[in-house]
Amino acid sequence: MAAKTAAKTDAKTKKSAAKSKGTLVIVESPAKAKTIEHYLGAGYKVKASMGHLIDLPKSRLAIDVAHDFQPEYITVRGRAKLLKELQKDAKNAGQILLASDNDREGEAIAWHLNKALSEKTAAPIKRIVFNEITPLAIKEAVKHPGTIDEAKVNAQKARRVLDRLVGYNLSPLLWKKVKNGLSAGRVQSVALRLICEREKEVEDFIPEEYWTLDADLFKGKTKFSSQLSLYKGSKPELKNEQSVNAIIEEIRGNQCVVVDLKETEKSVRPKAPFTTSKLQQAAANRLGFTSKKTMQLAQQLYEGVQIGHTMVGLITYMRTDSVRVSQTAIDDVRGWIEKNYPDQLPPEKIEYAVGKSAQDAHEAIRPTYVKYTPESVKTYLNRDQLRLYSIIWERFVSSQMNNAKTKTVSVDIQAGDAIFHSSASKLSEKGFYSVLKVLSSKEDVTGNLPSLKVGEVLTSGTFYPEQHFTQGPARYTDASVVKTLEEKGIGRPSTYAPIISVLLDRYYITRVNKQLVPTQLGKTICGILVESFPDVINEQFTSQVETDLDKVEQNSMVWNTMISDFYDPFIKRVDQVMDTHESLKGSLDEQTDQKCDKCGRPMVKKLGRFGYFLACSGFPECHNTKSIPLAKCPRPGCNGDIVARKTKGRGKEFYGCTNYPSCDFISHFKPLDVTCPKCGWFMVEKFDKKNGSYKSCINPDCDYLHSADEEDGESLKELMEKNND
Repeated sequence: MAAKTAAKTDAKTKKSAAKSKGTLVIVESPAKAKTIEHYLGAGYKVKASMGHLIDLPKSRLAIDVAHDFQPEYITVRGRAKLLKELQKDAKNAGQILLASDNDREGEAIAWHLNKALSEKTAAPIKRIVFNEITPLAIKEAVKHPGTIDEAKVNAQKARRVLDRLVGYNLSPLLWKKVKNGLSAGRVQSVALRLICEREKEVEDFIPEEYWTLDADLFKGKTKFSSQLSLYKGSKPELKNEQSVNAIIEEIRGNQCVVVDLKETEKSVRPKAPFTTSKLQQAAANRLGFTSKKTMQLAQQLYEGVQIGHTMVGLITYMRTDSVRVSQTAIDDVRGWIEKNYPDQLPPEKIEYAVGKSAQDAHEAIRPTYVKYTPESVKTYLNRDQLRLYSIIWERFVSSQMNNAKTKTVSVDIQAGDAIFHSSASKLSEKGFYSVLKVLSSKEDVTGNLPSLKVGEVLTSGTFYPEQHFTQGPARYTDASVVKTLEEKGIGRPSTYAPIISVLLDRYYITRVNKQLVPTQLGKTICGILVESFPDVINEQFTSQVETDLDKVEQNSMVWNTMISDFYDPFIKRVDQVMDTHESLKGSLDEQTDQKCDKCGRPMVKKLGRFGYFLACSGFPECHNTKSIPLAKCPRPGCNGDIVARKTKGRGKEFYGCTNYPSCDFISHFKPLDVTCPKCGWFMVEKFDKKNGSYKSCINPDCDYLHSADEEDGESLKELMEKNND
């Protein structure tokens, strides 16, 4: 009994000592540290680790293959001073709470910090996790500290080691066979393969001509549009203008009679709150954001924004594959709906099924407090922060509201042997649409029809034959590639944006009209990797790796065993390809008839880090390089060439005349090696949702497949002032 009393007294003494010396909390970013320190107040010091302080070195493999693939960790270059500061703070603290992100990377950061700090302090080191940065969530986490999840650390270690083994063996292969400075990654290479295979489908597609026929119909003075749907009892095959005109001539003047009329109602269920992939897709489709930009903005909203005199974490953790929502958040949103839209509150909360492959470690992405409506915080957020926050808020609030209902009227009108069809939809009950502004959809409200009945006679007006061409497969965009990666089990919520960014940074792909297009360099690398490592550079293997990593995290698989099973056959194949694969070095270079304006030697077209360029064949004696002319400047009287340029900062590509500033010609679209048959200017490839990819004349005064260029708002002078060249 005396021993128990003494133990309790000792524990109280230690707790009191810890409190008197204060608590050190370590998070990953300064913004998060500022918000959390504000919430915790006196007695707490919150510092930022700035991400990983201890990791694998960049200069060597650093994996002990002979001893169970143990990684050789070092202090990250440039981070030694920060680590020493944290060790000093830990030495003076009564207790240390490691509050890095609640995912594999965050757990690994906490594990390394625990090891480094425990060498310098006797203070207890605990792990805390939270899904949102709010006073309640932070204080609850501090009250209930836990321990580091070793299984989660092992999953991160396995992923890090596997990627290092793949990258540090494939990259030297590319240096030897293609060119120096290239690199390859396990997941990025599979994503590159998807993009290259889609591009091959796009290139191989041959469009076919077809026509549609619309007509103006009148009930009295009320006009509405209708489209030919049947001709002589079958769907019409209108392959050319002659076939359309023949139908027009046959039915012109025929009586138009309503032969069928249907009214249907549909209930539209609200969508679940956002997961990471769905947020990236919505932000790309609705707001035009890249995946990288979406995650950067979400990080800012999560870590905290100054609202008046208070730092507020506006959204929950933004890397999640779950649609689960806490009961506290459900009570919050249902209370808000009851107050503001009482007629749209369901009797019970709405639950959404979590996907089978979801780790379900975090809640869905949602606002931390529903009371912070987009309208109430708009003065505290910049434009892009507000737009992203708005769709997160709208998606979450609408997910707990009543279904919307639509009413659709469909009508068939007969004119001779032809049947024309029209339909119109409208909302009969707004339901969850009541709170949607940025996310509002026009899909459920279409067309407008007068009141009609079967047997009613209508008057026909003008006929509108229209030429179309079948569209091939669409190139990937940020939204569609993230959707595909998620569906195929490639990567995880934390990796979708980095996958795209890495491919863009390496110039294996580029963005053209928001589409992801592989470069020649990307195609070459993809071809070598897929041919040489078909068992590794494929979606099945990559998906299986993610499954195995989940098993490691669940303590049902040993991480070293997972690596060993992969490595032995992989390294044998690497050695074989090194010895047998034909070198492509220099094969991508092309001789040109241009002369170097510095030494007179021929210029060579070379494939570099950022695409093709012209270089003097006299290198290294002559270092002259030039941009490749893509087209002659079309401006009358100008003898300049159109070349690619990049803006500083974002590196956005545009095309301008070499005679700038005397010639200010500019295009945001890459010139094609095609001359407009109508005016002689060059053609460019454009894209829109209605027509897909199509060729258009760049001449604003030419109507040959020309459409207005919405992006050409900046002058060449403005762009040249931001230019890298």
